[in-house]
Amino acid sequence: MRLFKLLSAGCLSLLSLAIHAQTLNGLYQVREPVSSQTPDERNQATQRALDTLVLRLTGDPKALQSPGLAEVRKDPQQIISQYGYDAGPPESLQVDFDPVSTDRALRGAGLALWGSNRPAILGWWLNDSTEGSNLVGDGQSAAEPLRRAAQHRGLPLRLPLADLNEQIVATAKNLEGSDASPLHDVSERYGADALLAVHAHEEGGQWQAKWRLWLGDQKEQGTAQGADSAALADAVLLAVSERLAPRFAAKPGVATEQRLEVQGMTLERYAALEHLLEPFGGRPQSVDGDRIIYQVNGSAEQLRAQLGLAKLQEIPAGEGLPAVPASAAPVAPGAPAAAPVAPAPATAQLRFRW
Repeated sequence: MRLFKLLSAGCLSLLSLAIHAQTLNGLYQVREPVSSQTPDERNQATQRALDTLVLRLTGDPKALQSPGLAEVRKDPQQIISQYGYDAGPPESLQVDFDPVSTDRALRGAGLALWGSNRPAILGWWLNDSTEGSNLVGDGQSAAEPLRRAAQHRGLPLRLPLADLNEQIVATAKNLEGSDASPLHDVSERYGADALLAVHAHEEGGQWQAKWRLWLGDQKEQGTAQGADSAALADAVLLAVSERLAPRFAAKPGVATEQRLEVQGMTLERYAALEHLLEPFGGRPQSVDGDRIIYQVNGSAEQLRAQLGLAKLQEIPAGEGLPAVPASAAPVAPGAPAAAPVAPAPATAQLRFRW
């Protein structure tokens, strides 16, 4: 009972705990541009919205062709709660999908789902055009296409202020380099989980970009192109989503049940941990001081990635475990039997500390 009281009370203090990962609002709301409000155009935009949502929730391009989604693709209305038009610009069809029926359909198709708790990404985006070079800052008009693309692809994107100190560091050489250390110092104040470095340039009427992503000790890179800066932003963030999703998405029937131990708990951390473990069906089993044991469903790799968002550190195997008691000595004839020794609790397969 004490555990659940602490968890409930901890929810009141959740916002004061510095966990960078963000819970995305509007994850099941999709906007697709339209040229008119005719029924045919609406049907085409609805199909595009469904494709966007599937990619947003799975990060897997092959999921769009899953046989298990054939009925949903034939009649998307069965998972749509409402839709309407947004004047924009650009004018768009806004489709609100029902989260419960959508998740049920995707899991029924055997697809892995990426929850709403996602790593916060700090984007260092340098545009080269005929007008010169520009580091995209949070308050600039050039930031709007990046925000729209991030929302479209389901990624929490933050942008720097692009002040003079940051412009000196965020050069084409540093953004294209394999070493992220030049960006680390100027990135700390933004409290993000991942760094995205993009160097984009206009060539022959097309936009092209080289991008690099750092999340912990994981590195990703690629290239993208688009007809304009908005299309390029969407292409880059779609690629980033597809690289990140496999680390966090849980596939039904594949995840294994295991015990997770977390040390260094406080009142605030109980609530934060509940939030982090929600995609894995985390169920608290026991608590002892600042140590808690959870039953979770998920692979070790996915749990490590999720807990890494809160900067938890994995405890090496065997470290800090209680010593195994020696076998009981034989009892002399006539001597009173010793009280039975309670068995030690089972050891958690994964152990972390704050």
